[in-house]
Amino acid sequence: MIDVNELRKGVTFELDGNLLKVLDYSHNKTGRGNANIKVKARNLLTGANIERTFSSGQSVQDVSLDFANVSYLYNDGDLYYFMDNVTFEQPGIKKESLGDSAQFLTEGMEVKLTFYKGEAIDVELPTSVDLKVVEAEMAIRGDTATGVTKKVITETGVVVQCPNFVVVGDVIRVDTRTGEYVTRV
Repeated sequence: MIDVNELRKGVTFELDGNLLKVLDYSHNKTGRGNANIKVKARNLLTGANIERTFSSGQSVQDVSLDFANVSYLYNDGDLYYFMDNVTFEQPGIKKESLGDSAQFLTEGMEVKLTFYKGEAIDVELPTSVDLKVVEAEMAIRGDTATGVTKKVITETGVVVQCPNFVVVGDVIRVDTRTGEYVTRV
């Protein structure tokens, strides 16, 4: 069992027969009484997002997960396929289970795959990925004192706010946690 005070972003637990991964949490302590822990989590089996509030002192069921280093191969619309770097098996994950992580996957990318009872359920991306810009807005000269940005679209379809000097064909580094521009590579 895990005390709800120990729930943090990325922690996986079981509640009411559902496997949940914490996306965001907040801890609120009022003047009197117990603290409230508000958790936003994704159901790893269905892909649905839920919000739940716990009182301090409650517990949730801990789960045993297995991990494997894999390379992303391809997707066929609904399933995303990976290859285990040791056993060369090719497990697939539904797009709903991946959530926003799917938009950062590029062919050959090394990621960490999470298994629950032998079934692939989630993927852990590196903190940043390099993506090629395939479409960019025209840069507008003018107010450069405030750090003007423009929208660009990458090879995987991710829309990123970038500085004006980024053009089509550039490779940019994007933070996978926030989806923000980091630097031009």
